[in-house]
This record gives sequence, C-alpha cells and structure tokens, in this order.
Amino acid sequence: MLQRLTALFFTLIVLSWPMVAAAEGRGAVGFAQAPEMSSGVCFASTVRKALDCAKKKCIKDGGTAEDCLETTACFPAWWSIDIFAQSKEGPHWHETFCGFDSKEAAIQASKTICNLKRRKDLSDCSLVTIYNEEGEAFEQ
Repeated sequence: MLQRLTALFFTLIVLSWPMVAAAEGRGAVGFAQAPEMSSGVCFASTVRKALDCAKKKCIKDGGTAEDCLETTACFPAWWSIDIFAQSKEGPHWHETFCGFDSKEAAIQASKTICNLKRRKDLSDCSLVTIYNEEGEAFEQ
C-alpha cells in the first residue's frame, strides 16, 4: 500500500512538472486606477508585487491612496490591453484585461469590448496600449 501511494505521489509530481516549468520565468501584471485621475501598470514576479507597484505608480501620477484601486491582475501576464472608455455623460476611465495568449487575440478582444453597437452607453471606446509579457508597451 505504501509503495502504491509513493508511486502515485511521484507520478503526480512528474505529470505536473511541465506546468511548473511553463510558469517559470513568467511574471505577473497588475493594473491600478483612480478614475478621472491616474493609473498605473507594473510587471513583477508575483501578482501581489505587480499590484503594489501599480498602485504606487497610480498615486505617484496624481491619484490618492483611497482612489487608486487595484483593477486587474494576471499570472502569467501574457498579453495585456488597456482600453479607453468614455460615457455619453462625460466621465472616462480605462478598462484593462490580461492573460491573452497572443497579440492577435488581445486585439480581437478589444474589438469585442469596444463594440459601440453593444455598449450603447459609451461615446468612445478604443484600444490604447498592448503589453507583451515582458512589459513592453505597444501604443495603438
């Protein structure tokens, strides 16, 4: 019985190794936002570190500690997008999404998110920035 349990344990370790190896070297992304004021995005080794960094950037760029809210995080980060949205009433904000497996998938998602026929409350919606998993920004 003990031999079977030991063999099962080692089999599970061997089978899960590819998942662990795939996440190695990858980082997390975190977004924070103070609507109408400021925002921040950071890439780090963990979600918590990325979110803490994003909130600090949001505060540094003009938001307050109370207003800079953690909005989005992914690990691994993969491809991320930042979308500008503006209500017909005037207020604007950014919507952030992450974890896309390719740049093309991220762009396609932004088109779906910004479909003004579906989102009739918006006067404007557009993809602002795409980030790769290393944190490199591609302005749109």
